[in-house]
Amino acid sequence: MRTLLNIFWLILCGFWMFLGYLAFGLLLCIPIITIPWAIASFRIGVYALWPFGQTIVAKPSAGVGSFLGNVIWVIFAGLWLALGNIAFGIALCITLIGIPLGIASFKLVPVSLMPLGKEIVPVDAVRAAA
Repeated sequence: MRTLLNIFWLILCGFWMFLGYLAFGLLLCIPIITIPWAIASFRIGVYALWPFGQTIVAKPSAGVGSFLGNVIWVIFAGLWLALGNIAFGIALCITLIGIPLGIASFKLVPVSLMPLGKEIVPVDAVRAAA
């Protein structure tokens, strides 16, 4: 089922969201100081490409530095990427079949706003740890 949802996701919005994250990542590579944010953008872009079967968890080692980095991220890229996820989520929820995909798009909003201090892990690893 995850594979089928991922294929529908990729066709309907995953590829376009990936391109958005890639574009912001490339822009953030221009000034050398923002390369850590560019890496976070690329990481989330790959997650946005194939999200089902993976989840986002908070890193226990994240601290004040991650919070301050996230504030900078929201100003330069996070707000726009979150708005894109919200727009895709609303568009996908219009149809009955698109509702699970729309929910997945809404789940990307928090990590779009605050990617630093987060980690993308397989769902099975989280279930095994619990």
